[in-house]
Amino acid sequence: MSCTHKRAIQEVTPSAKGCEECLKIGSAWVHLRLCRTCGHVGCCDDSPHRHARAHFRATGHPIIEGYDPPEGWGWCYIDAEEVDLPDQTPQVGPIPRFS
Repeated sequence: MSCTHKRAIQEVTPSAKGCEECLKIGSAWVHLRLCRTCGHVGCCDDSPHRHARAHFRATGHPIIEGYDPPEGWGWCYIDAEEVDLPDQTPQVGPIPRFS
């Protein structure tokens, strides 16, 4: 399969120096994911609250970038497949570690 949502990929500015929601509630995360449509920073599916996936469900923004540390890979939630990104988003750091 080939992802049909690549047009959603934008150059973005990360919204926080960690998972936005976890920082607000004082929760830990495992890894961070960056929404490549709007720049929301959320925690991965291995984290207790899965805020990146919750952001996708709330907004429909399909593409995330591995962001902690910047990893450069992309993922489409809709097609459930890896996506080649045109660039890597610079990290707004330092990002605190909570794993």
